[in-house]
Amino acid sequence: MSSEGGRGWGLVRRSFLLCMACLSVSLAPELQAQNVGRPDMADWIEPGRQAPDFVLPADDGSKVKLSELRGRAVVLYFYPRDNTPGCTREACAFRDRKAQISKLGAVVLGISPDPVESHEKFRDKYKLNFPLLADTEHKVAEKYGAWREKVRFGKKSMGIQRSTFLIDAQGTVRKVWKNVKVDGHDAQVLEALRRLDRDE
Repeated sequence: MSSEGGRGWGLVRRSFLLCMACLSVSLAPELQAQNVGRPDMADWIEPGRQAPDFVLPADDGSKVKLSELRGRAVVLYFYPRDNTPGCTREACAFRDRKAQISKLGAVVLGISPDPVESHEKFRDKYKLNFPLLADTEHKVAEKYGAWREKVRFGKKSMGIQRSTFLIDAQGTVRKVWKNVKVDGHDAQVLEALRRLDRDE
């Protein structure tokens, strides 16, 4: 290649690189704007990990600390909202399974972002027989990965993804159900508790 051709190619290359640099600068604000408000979702707590400890107020006015339940298995379930159809069916199913769950040495804890006052009404209306915990700032849900981006009618928002964590007597997560389908879920949990009881 002649020296003149080499210089010409060099000019083309420098012009191309300069155009790319200008393009990056012009797109930067747009890319930053796209990232504004993008939710940071924690990873799910997976089986084999230690269940994150927490203290939350319950429907009866007490405080429940997860680590104080060591020695018993815990069925910890996150649900979106009191008195909604799916959440009501799920709570009533666990209510009706209470004797079987207790016989296997386990306790049920329900968690939602509703305040204690809402939990009290929900409990009394459906005669619920296990603690409902108020995670009003959804910090515990975030720890477990249950606070996630949801799309409803084309609109994105953050909220509880219905999910259940089975925690053994040593505080280790043994099974996780993500995006729970309510019907039949109580039977799934009961069978997992039976397997856990046999393993221990």
